[in-house]
Amino acid sequence: MAAGAPRVFVSHLAGVAVFDPAGDQVGRVRDVVVTLRVGGRPPGVLGLVVEVVSRRRIFLPMTRVTGVESGQVITTGVLNMRRFEQRKSETLVLGELLDRRVHLVEPAAGADQGPEGAEAEAARQARGEEVTVLDVSMVQLTARRTWEIDKVFVRRGKAGALRRKGETLTVDWSAVTGFRLSEDGQGAENLVATFERLRPADLANVLHHLSPKRRGEVAAALDDDRLADVLEELPDDDQVEILSKLKEERAADVLEAMDPDDAADLLAELPADEQERLLALMQPQEAAGVRRLLSYEERTAGGLMTTEPIVLGPESTVADALARIRNPDLSPALAAQVYVCRPPDETPTGRYLGLVHFQRLLRDPPYTQLGSIVDTDLQPLQPETALPSVTSFLATYNMISAPVVDERGALLGAVTVDDVLDHLLPEDWRETDLRGADGVMDAGDGPDGRDRGDGDDRDDGDMDEGGDDPDREPYDPYRSAEPSPLTGHSGHSGEPTDRSGDSDDDGSGDSGGTPGTGAGDAR
Repeated sequence: MAAGAPRVFVSHLAGVAVFDPAGDQVGRVRDVVVTLRVGGRPPGVLGLVVEVVSRRRIFLPMTRVTGVESGQVITTGVLNMRRFEQRKSETLVLGELLDRRVHLVEPAAGADQGPEGAEAEAARQARGEEVTVLDVSMVQLTARRTWEIDKVFVRRGKAGALRRKGETLTVDWSAVTGFRLSEDGQGAENLVATFERLRPADLANVLHHLSPKRRGEVAAALDDDRLADVLEELPDDDQVEILSKLKEERAADVLEAMDPDDAADLLAELPADEQERLLALMQPQEAAGVRRLLSYEERTAGGLMTTEPIVLGPESTVADALARIRNPDLSPALAAQVYVCRPPDETPTGRYLGLVHFQRLLRDPPYTQLGSIVDTDLQPLQPETALPSVTSFLATYNMISAPVVDERGALLGAVTVDDVLDHLLPEDWRETDLRGADGVMDAGDGPDGRDRGDGDDRDDGDMDEGGDDPDREPYDPYRSAEPSPLTGHSGHSGEPTDRSGDSDDDGSGDSGGTPGTGAGDAR
């Protein structure tokens, strides 16, 4: 590598904004595509996986990247909008290389021992032992607009949650071996750390595009609450696949952390015996709410509702209601109103009296009792109300949530607009991007919707520049806010630090190409 050649640690590219020459944002980086070479040669970087505004993932060749600096990627401005599909010869750095267990290579007698220094000496002493990959860096070759992987940031010692974390080293790619071998039980700690700032829906999109093996490993590395949030955003097939790979005790814990209606929808996809086993392992109070939801038909108010709306008594005050609404774990739909009922205040409640909208709470003094401002004009839904009637009710009265009561007048739960939309949209809506939803084929697709095989700007790994694809669809970029500087894009490698360590960075970022837990983390 020539002196001064730019080096970027790949974990710092996760989530980085991609801009065209005019400064318009066209998407965000989600992964880096490389091709592994034989003979210990450094892998060639083919391009970036970029998620555009429609949540479609496309391939951006490195030959169309003009700059990787200041926390942003600059392109030539022309994108091929064909959906990215990984080839057998390709490897995703973030999805497949991080957390791999590899071995440092024993040098031959008389071989060059590399640069001097404390880290070089530590690397020599660690030859032959197993290490865990925390990050890799890529460097731009000076001769052409091409990149290759040159360094690997590793931690000594075997992986394990209860083990003391070992020393970290940055070594040349040729100093490690084992990347081509399949590995059972690959960790996911560093991959999870890279995407820790993603919203649940975006992290779910990342998981959906991983292999089933890697998807299970990442799910195992997430805590129960985070995994519950992500499962709620995944397609049904992915939900069932991940849940089936968890131990039953943990699967029950994750179901408890999910919203009751989402947990019921997931359990409804399982065989009856497995469904009953998981319900038996859940806390009785949590299981009772889910069992009630399972007793209703799916496309009815009872099958759509959640059993955990905000419920207060008529003697409670506006201040009490606002305190409950401030709960950050509540969805905006559930926080939009408070349901006023006689005791008990857990569903099924005592007699339902009415509701108080959030706007009304803002207009009245804090000491006002809810019983004096309750809205009794809207008739609640019955649990047997069909989905079309529920939809009409919400649309007619401009509501984002509606109460559901039984024949005794007790509140059973609330139907929110997001749950209604889930059932109105096509079953595969989470897997369909906005541009493909209208039935228009992707650029470059044949009559059957498959790639015609006329090339997608990826080469054979020798990184020769290729011509533009004449069949690509021009992309009309959307304008976004100015990017904030992110870490990991300086022209030098810097001093690497442990990616899994804690950081007190506030997200503003700084320069310095050190491996890290993701875009925006200081090292």
